[in-house]
Amino acid sequence: MERDLAQTADFFGMTRPALMQLMRAKGLLNERNLPAFPTRDRAYLCIKDGHWYHAKLGMQYSQSTRVKLAGIQWLAEQLGLELPPIQADVRGVA
Repeated sequence: MERDLAQTADFFGMTRPALMQLMRAKGLLNERNLPAFPTRDRAYLCIKDGHWYHAKLGMQYSQSTRVKLAGIQWLAEQLGLELPPIQADVRGVA
């Protein structure tokens, strides 16, 4: 499971720009908001390639940073953030 930066920021209770600013200050993101060290951090962050067709401009391409499941705790440690409390699993309650 991967989360985009907006979903990750929401998980930590902050805005996407605030999370990106912290990540850039720590050297985790480059100026294009992609992982600064994609090989080193590949267990935690990845790049999602996207594309779509625009009627006038033709094929358009984009890249965005995704945070892997293992990257949530790693990111909290890197940035000094608190992990939200884990909610109890109530699926087995009758």
